[in-house]
Amino acid sequence: MRVRVLLCCLAASLLLSGQAEETEDVNEEVLMRDRSHIEKTLMLNEDKPSDDYSVVMQRLRKIYHASIKPLEQSYKYNELRQHEITDGEITSKPMVLFLGPWSVGKSTMINYLLGLEDTRYQLYTGAEPTTSEFTVLMHGPKLKTIEGIVMAADSARSFSPLEKFGQNFLEKLIGIEVPHKLLERVTFVDTPGIIENRKQQERGYPFNDVCQWFIDRADLIFVVFDPTKLDVGLELEMLFRQLKGRESQIRIILNKADSLATQMLMRVYGALFWSLAPLINVTEPPRVYVSSFWPEDYKPDTHRELFLKEEISLLEDLNQVIENRMENKIAFIRQHAIRVRIHALLVDRYLQTYKDKMTFFSDGELVFKDIVEDPDKFYIFKTILAKTNVSKFDLPNREAYKDFFGINPISSFKLLSQQCSYMGGCFLEKIERAITQELPGLLGSLGLGKNPGALNCDKTGCGETPKNRYRKH
Repeated sequence: MRVRVLLCCLAASLLLSGQAEETEDVNEEVLMRDRSHIEKTLMLNEDKPSDDYSVVMQRLRKIYHASIKPLEQSYKYNELRQHEITDGEITSKPMVLFLGPWSVGKSTMINYLLGLEDTRYQLYTGAEPTTSEFTVLMHGPKLKTIEGIVMAADSARSFSPLEKFGQNFLEKLIGIEVPHKLLERVTFVDTPGIIENRKQQERGYPFNDVCQWFIDRADLIFVVFDPTKLDVGLELEMLFRQLKGRESQIRIILNKADSLATQMLMRVYGALFWSLAPLINVTEPPRVYVSSFWPEDYKPDTHRELFLKEEISLLEDLNQVIENRMENKIAFIRQHAIRVRIHALLVDRYLQTYKDKMTFFSDGELVFKDIVEDPDKFYIFKTILAKTNVSKFDLPNREAYKDFFGINPISSFKLLSQQCSYMGGCFLEKIERAITQELPGLLGSLGLGKNPGALNCDKTGCGETPKNRYRKH
């Protein structure tokens, strides 16, 4: 009897202690971070009407279709660069791309920036690899999920070229429309985390090629790490190779920084630089933003003020991209036009050299094979640099033209001098006018204070790469 009484007393005490612990857990509610700095920096509370760029956008589309696309199609530029510009891409909003290893907080960061936590709009997050799709967050009047095959079939959107990556990829592409004010001005793209022990072919689609497509079109690229995933494997190394030339758009983020003590945070920061140093070949070190991007308050005894300043600095970069979206779009089209022009000049030079070397008894295939195998022997690239004000840094890879002419016979092209008509003018003159006058003039109409009439190939060089206008100096 005594034993039974003792057991009952013990059970009652355990039950009471459990209830007390539950009461303590309820009382210790998780403190949520103030979001006022996000709304202030990104100007989400301002009711001012958005700038109307419809006239500028219409002019930009007209310049592209009238002055750039004819030369682009005539010399099959898309088969060299695999970069076809659609009307949807010209009119699209700025794109922010999130890249990085799995479970470093990419989806959580998007939820935090948009304030989607504990709502039916939030992206699923967890400690395990949770994002297996490319998720595009866009603005819409109501919550709506769009399948990848629908996004690719809609020519009005900028994602129709993704159809070339196959149906397996389109099943891994999803669009989500959310009625959020920030998404009226920008599009977020969440990507599958990089898993180093998984072979690329196991994904069922060309993961690196898809990443390259988004990288080429992104206005801002967030590469996210956390203190537990600093190692660089083959897939991450390949990703940074694809980012070469886009260093000004990259923002490296060390997330979950409040989970470390000060001394350990300094060590992790140094280890991150050590891992990335061989992958980023630039003279100036990349900017690394150190903070914790999620809605819960910073952990006690951490550098709250530092983390908040880092977060605001990153938000300012994002806001600058949004504010300069039209300038960046025009600069992007101008840069594309420069590349198309250089490609056309090179194909014209290959063709002219081929015609000069051909005789009545020559074997055309052998003659052109000799030219393609060793273009320097025939001064193909040096002639372009000497006579056409092209920057040597803008010249494409010589090896790329071996594959290009392997698919496209040289006899299928015409000389640039033959690409003229009485009514339409010459293709080369049109694209040079667009590069030196029309597109700079369009920038001038946005209030940049430029004098478009003073720009020409002699003074600026048609091969000049447009300056990134939102990069901090």
